[in-house]
Amino acid sequence: MNIQLSDHFTYKKLLRFTLPSVAMMVFTSIYGVVDGFFVSNYVGKIPFAAVNFIMPFLMILGAFGFMFGTGGSALISKTMGEGKREKANSLFTMLTLISFILGVVIAVLGILFIRPIASFLGAEGELLEQCVLYGRLILIALPAFMLQQEFQSFFVTAEKPVLGFLVTLVSGLTNMILDVLFIVVLKWDVAGAAVATAISQVVGGLFPLFYFARPNKSLLRFTRAKLDIPALVKTCTNGSSELMSNVSMSLVSMLYNVQLMKYAQENGVAAYGVLMYVSFIFISVFIGYSIGIAPVIGYHYGAGNHSELKSLKEKSLMVIGMASVGMTVLGEVLAKPLSLIFVGYDKELLDLTHRGFLIFSLSFLFVGIAIFGSGFFTALNNGLISALISFLRTLVFQIGVILILPIFWETDGIWISLVVAELMAAVVTVIFLIALRKKYQY
Repeated sequence: MNIQLSDHFTYKKLLRFTLPSVAMMVFTSIYGVVDGFFVSNYVGKIPFAAVNFIMPFLMILGAFGFMFGTGGSALISKTMGEGKREKANSLFTMLTLISFILGVVIAVLGILFIRPIASFLGAEGELLEQCVLYGRLILIALPAFMLQQEFQSFFVTAEKPVLGFLVTLVSGLTNMILDVLFIVVLKWDVAGAAVATAISQVVGGLFPLFYFARPNKSLLRFTRAKLDIPALVKTCTNGSSELMSNVSMSLVSMLYNVQLMKYAQENGVAAYGVLMYVSFIFISVFIGYSIGIAPVIGYHYGAGNHSELKSLKEKSLMVIGMASVGMTVLGEVLAKPLSLIFVGYDKELLDLTHRGFLIFSLSFLFVGIAIFGSGFFTALNNGLISALISFLRTLVFQIGVILILPIFWETDGIWISLVVAELMAAVVTVIFLIALRKKYQY
């Protein structure tokens, strides 16, 4: 049975509709983990640290695709809820074209300036050379990567979340297979990891173009479009929270790397890389759920169905709460075996990673509330509140604690910082949800 945005959502229907988006994000994070596994175990500790060192900068550049996807999805679903199907398709076409052009421009600038940027961040010697090599190869595929990020949201808006998951699955399997070929068999080292990732991003970004360009059974397809400045501004405003979240997380990751180089050198950067790889699998559950539920919220908001909006909020908070407890327990239990998979070849690095994981896993109790809250307000087309939550969570709170707590607890203070920042963000999100409930009648 096909689930439509206009339906009444029970818990069962809600989970069925959002599950493909959750699976899509989880699988995306898993193939990123596999990438890190091959670099760490088959190339070495310094190349692994280099990949993790330059990755935040690369994610900042790719985050614009996520902004167009989430912000555009909110506007398009609201437009469909108002009964304006032709306008929705026109907006969809315009946003896809603009994001691709922007991706080309950003890729060229990134390739030109990646060396001075990596050097400015503190990379030198072999670490710097590995950062530049990996980064330039990845940036060649940046336009496709931005489209891949964008279509993750648009497939859900088109009522085709399963197809979105299948595209991600094919893209991820491509990356994994090519990792084995390029790194293990051909011994291309870091270059092999970069080429494998770039090719997989091309697969994930270009297939949706062919699908939406042809007649299809989804709610969206490419059509004639003109530049709509107010809609573009609204999309950027709606998606600013997701852009802010991705950019801020990347900037903070750079700061974490700087602090870890100070207190634990390359081992600290490598340990942080493991935590980021694995933790994204857990956090991707919340991101995937927020992506999956956002078009439903946007549709019912546009249609004025306030009772359904309230039901969606209450059910979502229950789902988020149960998932938070489950993932915290899972993180504590799997801390040692997951650390062993990545860095079992180095006892000092293993001990550092394991201890960090035990502390960091406590953040899973709080992270889901802020992620859902930001996505919820994006879907309501309130980009200001959504951006404020993301700004506080991923930048203000994180920077504050990462600069202060290591003074007292050194490396442990870095891991504790993650937990404290997520707790503060969860509190702020609950305050906004309560304060604005009358305005949106949820």
